[in-house]
Amino acid sequence: MGKVVTLGEIMLRLSTQTGDRLAQSHSLNVHYGGGEANVGISLANYGHDVMFASKVPDSSLGEAARKHLSRYQVDTRFLLTGGSRLGLYYLETGVGERGASVVYDRAGSSFAQMEEIEWDVAELFREVDLFHVSGITPALSEKWQTMTLELIKQAKKAGCLVSFDSNYRSKLWDQHEAGAVLQKLLPYVDYCSAGKLDGIHLLGITPFQKEQENDSAFYYEEMQRMFPNVRGFYATKREVYSASVNHLVGTLWLDGQYYESAVHEIDPIVDRVGGGDAFAGGILHGLLEQLPPQKIVNFATAASALKHTVYGDCNQFNTKEVEAFLTADSGKIIR
Repeated sequence: MGKVVTLGEIMLRLSTQTGDRLAQSHSLNVHYGGGEANVGISLANYGHDVMFASKVPDSSLGEAARKHLSRYQVDTRFLLTGGSRLGLYYLETGVGERGASVVYDRAGSSFAQMEEIEWDVAELFREVDLFHVSGITPALSEKWQTMTLELIKQAKKAGCLVSFDSNYRSKLWDQHEAGAVLQKLLPYVDYCSAGKLDGIHLLGITPFQKEQENDSAFYYEEMQRMFPNVRGFYATKREVYSASVNHLVGTLWLDGQYYESAVHEIDPIVDRVGGGDAFAGGILHGLLEQLPPQKIVNFATAASALKHTVYGDCNQFNTKEVEAFLTADSGKIIR
């Protein structure tokens, strides 16, 4: 098993009941999560030694975020305390033809307001195998753009593999700014979660013109040509029939070869939030365990499909449960 550090903002999520509008809701469901924290929880579920680095306020909400991570055996020694508030967001849950909608209230959060790297980076990356961060972090401020690059460089200097999830959020920054930052970060990255839309809109790849059933390999090949240091790219392809019914396929580009999972027909979706993080956690688990590429993408896609069946931001399944799901008929009782 590997030793992993994930770094990013953990937030409070307040969600409507299915069928309720946010403006008309009298009660909201409470969950804690964030892209990097969710990936860390997945990896901890699979038996890896995971530490999460962030900053939360010295309040009951900050303590609740810490307890959320500890519940899944994520080490919080690098979870700093300070600042004024915990970032939060509101989720109006989608159903049928009405998609979900997010309202952010994260400005001025303890993590977003950090002006300098407050961790001892030598201690943060000591004997660590993998450092994972996402594009959400540099989207928070210009300071975090600089600090994200510096942390990645320090991780490389310490001998860590670096994992980066592009995780573009249009409500945090525009495509031009995001693309410029990716150009600076990706030369130091070993594994990257990015797909067709990232390639076109963030990295400027000309859309594939030939007609063929699958063009994912083309975009991966082009991205690796731009960044030959990246050992592997991965992403999901999603057919959205409604907010409640999706078909999901996982893709992986590793060592110049393209791999694709079987189609998972998710019907109904209980909670889509965190599905991409569950996929990333499954991919990173497979890479750390040096599994065969086809097995890696199969496992990761199954983990993502399972995440869609539970409430909350994070994957709640361990390795045995994901593997049992892969081998069982859909919906079959496991006795």
